Amino acid sequence: MGTQVKDVIIKPDAPNTLLLDKHADYIAAYGSKKDDYEYTLSEYLRMSGIYWGLTVMDLMGQLSRMNREEIIEFIKSCQHDCGGISASIGHDPHLLYTLSAVQILSLYDSINVIDVEKVVDYVKGLQQEDGSFAGDKWGEIDTRFSFCAVATLALLGKLDEINMDKAVEFVLSCMNFDGGFGCRPDSESHAGQIYCCTGFLSITGQLHKVNADLLGWWLCERQLPSGGLNGRPEKLPDVCYSWWVLASLKIIGRIHWIDKAKLRSFILACQDEETGGFADRPGDMVDPFHTLFGVAGLSLLGDEQIKPVNPVFCMPEDVLQRVGLQPDLLS
Repeated sequence: MGTQVKDVIIKPDAPNTLLLDKHADYIAAYGSKKDDYEYTLSEYLRMSGIYWGLTVMDLMGQLSRMNREEIIEFIKSCQHDCGGISASIGHDPHLLYTLSAVQILSLYDSINVIDVEKVVDYVKGLQQEDGSFAGDKWGEIDTRFSFCAVATLALLGKLDEINMDKAVEFVLSCMNFDGGFGCRPDSESHAGQIYCCTGFLSITGQLHKVNADLLGWWLCERQLPSGGLNGRPEKLPDVCYSWWVLASLKIIGRIHWIDKAKLRSFILACQDEETGGFADRPGDMVDPFHTLFGVAGLSLLGDEQIKPVNPVFCMPEDVLQRVGLQPDLLS
């Protein structure tokens, strides 16, 4: 007997058009409610939350509605003496939030408000002897951090500051028999890690070392009858994988291997018609994280109401062009 497919049912009355104005209003209001319980609880990832909100607003052509000066001052106050940047004031620096801060400042063309050389030194200092990167001083190793390191340095024009051969060697050591990648060698393939590793190999010019057909098959098998995508076998679909899976397929030139129309229907069904925003699945609570990845996924699917998004950096293409970056993509 086969394994039962875990999926959701999309109701006939689910949203089927993109509610851009409502999404812009939702994000603009979210950042202004600083006494809100949900906002307070998310302090530990504030920097990434700002990145999600600003990026989706830029993709929707609404970036001017956000408080630029307040955000820039916040980022400056989160840079530590070591060069790393934290999620919020009083928190420890981490590669995840350092990348988010650099992405935000790239959106605003204001990278020089932080000490760039110190950021570079911080990233360099987290590389280990085997080429991997720790996320912070506590030493957790994960391919996510390899991506964060090279993405940060690429945006700063400083990719040559790390041991690139060793960094590539470590990421390739995390490739599995199914073509996918895990967080460390011998770890299970997961769509989030695959995005980080294909993005890493794109930035470093090593995409030719991926088995695109084998990996593409694993990724396209993530699509369920609802049209949604999951992150690994036997899991429910989630709008965020409309980004992690779809962007990976775009990077390796296999985006045409899935049913785009069914995926679009799934993403649109995850909108909240009253409040705006996207949830992980139809009928669930919306949040800025899923709102960005829902809108970014629709951009990859070619929605002309949204600015083109870069599949490697999850930033508007016009920002990458301004920075002078054109990451490799397979055809």
